[in-house]
Amino acid sequence: MFRVDELIEATKGRLINQAGDIIIRGISIDSRTIHPQDAFIAIKGSNFDGHDFIDEAIKKGATCIIKESVSESKDKGRRVTFIEVRDTTKALGDIARFQRKKFNIPVIAVTGSNGKTTTKEMIAHILSRKFKVLKNEGTKNNQIGLPLTLLKLNSFYDIAVLEVGTNHFGEVDYLTKVCQPNMGIIINIGPSHLEYLGDLGGVFREKYKIIENLEKPYIGILNADDDLLKRKIFIKSGKAIVLGFGTKDHCDFSASGPRNFNDKIEFCVNRKYKFTLKTLGYYNIYNALAAIVVARIFGIAYKDIILRLNSFDFPQSRLKFRELNSIKFIDDTYNSNPLSLTQALNVLANFRTAGRKIFVMGDMLELGSYKKSFHYQAGQDAAGCCDVLITVGNLSKLAAKAAKASRFDTKNIFICQTITEARKILFNKLSLKKGDLVLVKGSRLMKMEDIFKS
Repeated sequence: MFRVDELIEATKGRLINQAGDIIIRGISIDSRTIHPQDAFIAIKGSNFDGHDFIDEAIKKGATCIIKESVSESKDKGRRVTFIEVRDTTKALGDIARFQRKKFNIPVIAVTGSNGKTTTKEMIAHILSRKFKVLKNEGTKNNQIGLPLTLLKLNSFYDIAVLEVGTNHFGEVDYLTKVCQPNMGIIINIGPSHLEYLGDLGGVFREKYKIIENLEKPYIGILNADDDLLKRKIFIKSGKAIVLGFGTKDHCDFSASGPRNFNDKIEFCVNRKYKFTLKTLGYYNIYNALAAIVVARIFGIAYKDIILRLNSFDFPQSRLKFRELNSIKFIDDTYNSNPLSLTQALNVLANFRTAGRKIFVMGDMLELGSYKKSFHYQAGQDAAGCCDVLITVGNLSKLAAKAAKASRFDTKNIFICQTITEARKILFNKLSLKKGDLVLVKGSRLMKMEDIFKS
């Protein structure tokens, strides 16, 4: 709950109409789901403008409106409180920061080019054995999703675990200043969002803001196998206490002896504790290691961590097995970038199957000037591990070209413009048989999950 003066203090806003001494029960940005006595923040989005829905919010019981300067004349004298701010999206973050400061609980922030959601979910799953944990739902990790998550913070929770996303410079800096984490985790640095972040150095600088903005006790947890992150583990970085996880003995938490059986992976931590994960991807060992570090810091015994990770169900569309008409699929449709694509192709290469290995590849987006070279490299890599290649989109044509140059049988290369074309080829032309294995992967905007639509 908030008082009007608290919202003004948090947002540095200007009161342009006061409608009595009211208490704000909640904060909403969606007029469709608003509750009586909520404050409605009129967010300007790319596809909508919340200012167009102010009257609807008031009809549904909003008692306070937070808006940008549009027109004051009709706001004055109404039976609703109006607060004017320069930027309503920033106001949402300001109120979330104000709410975070009310509670002296640990906040854990997770970022990285791949594995943020899985790691966040693993940490929350383990910690919930002992604590009440607040977390982002799904991948709500941006300037809207993260503040809305923080606004749910109340005395019920002991710990918050927050995923921090970015695709432009300054976003991690902004979001960590909103959530003020005590513990920061970077899973990896990979070639994602290069259209806006430039190169790997740019990705590193952006992600590392999560460590630079830590609050007491300033605990950083980094992947010691990552070329750009490992140098920060052995060099004191400001106030942060930095712990490393990886596969080398010098790591604070080291994984060894990984092996795959059926659709699970086994590995040992510090050569003593055996873990099992219900996944195909070895890279999930890194996500698990980060979660193990956090769990140990919070005093959870290894035996309990082992049980919790053994029972952990991985998020949908991230290297998940699924079956259609007795044909096995690897659904990795959530997103794609060069690092995660390499990881998925490694899974396809190492998986034993009696039939063909088929790769349905959608474009990887936001790679800037590197987009052609990364797609060409993907085609070369795919040629070495699959029997059939189906590409979707303009950029993935380059993968098909690279596969042809690698002497891949051209009869088994299919170039499509849409996912509908790809689905017809896959289910109508290829005569799928039991024993075939199909990997489906592409960037979020490619909607590769539509391959599974009937």
